[in-house]
Amino acid sequence: MKKLNINFYAFLFIALGLLSFSCKSDKSGDESQEKDSVVMKTIKIEKKLYGTTPDGKTVDQYTLGNGSMEVDIITYGGIITSLRIPDKQGNVQDVVLGFDSLSEYIANNPYFGALIGRYGNRIANATFKLDGVDYKLVANNGPNHLHGGTKGFDKVVWTASEFENEDAFGIKLTYLSADGEEGYPGNLEVTVTYSLLQDNTLEVLYEAVTDKKTVVNLTQHTYFNLSADFSKPILDHEVSINADLYLPVDETLIPLGELASVEGTPFDFRASKKIGNEIDADNEQIKRGLGYDHCWVLNEQDQGMRSVATAYHAGSGRQLEVLSDEPGVQFYTGNFLDGTLTAKGGGTYAQRTGFCLETQHYPDSPNQEQFPSVVLEPGDKYSTKTAFKFTTK
Repeated sequence: MKKLNINFYAFLFIALGLLSFSCKSDKSGDESQEKDSVVMKTIKIEKKLYGTTPDGKTVDQYTLGNGSMEVDIITYGGIITSLRIPDKQGNVQDVVLGFDSLSEYIANNPYFGALIGRYGNRIANATFKLDGVDYKLVANNGPNHLHGGTKGFDKVVWTASEFENEDAFGIKLTYLSADGEEGYPGNLEVTVTYSLLQDNTLEVLYEAVTDKKTVVNLTQHTYFNLSADFSKPILDHEVSINADLYLPVDETLIPLGELASVEGTPFDFRASKKIGNEIDADNEQIKRGLGYDHCWVLNEQDQGMRSVATAYHAGSGRQLEVLSDEPGVQFYTGNFLDGTLTAKGGGTYAQRTGFCLETQHYPDSPNQEQFPSVVLEPGDKYSTKTAFKFTTK
């Protein structure tokens, strides 16, 4: 009888324990689901007046936040003026170069944070031929055409609208580039969608349609400094680029037409390395760019959206991963910054205090038939996406 009682109480003890564990597990699951639900509902979209252009156009600022990351975007140039993310200690700081006022962006902006179009990067001699017709563009970079001309998409006021869905939220920017603008043919209707995801990813979707055959190559020109200290160069950032080839350039930074191997050159970023390791190497291409200002031919071009580059700053623990469906990325290390521009919060932007990873088609593609086509036909839709994902480690 005594043995029976012991077994009975043992059984009862085990049963109660299991029941308690089950209740705790269910409660924990509920709490987890509730927490996830709260995170998914952390959506911030704020709009305020940012300024007015000299010709009287209103410029608004939109702030997108998910509870961990915030990004400010203005309708002038679709510019990302601030991007605030946590470091490994949880400190939230701004990691993109820019200015404190609209007047500074208008006066002398080296494309800080801007949308670039109609054509990102350079077109040789500011001209190209399409169906036997020669089109003369604005020459604004020596003899060449750069980033859409003297008034590219970085210098126009876009129309903005907010959106929110189950997966993301953000703003849509639209602009009609008229036939003949900066020399380009066709009325081009452009939409750029900035989407903030809950995992600290900022997606940029570029879309366009035309009523006349034209060329298009859109990109985003944000300068990053993951240390959040704009007085410091980005030479200690570790970068990787998923590319076996890159495009050598001439003295005016126009591609020579060859796809050169990165093997054994300062352009080999297949394994992550510090930007400063070889940026001043005794190399003709490095000298022409005053550092890195070249387009890398990305691997796996037939796989659509994939990871194409990373940047990591050990001091802050911040990491940027760039994903894209584009065939190329222009890696630029702020070589032409010269200390004459006033930084946000004071100080100036010295050489190499920011870097860009501009996903795009290759420079001068309209003049180089061996490069992937950048032609857009009436009835077709231009569509490409790039994502900037931020983590800490």
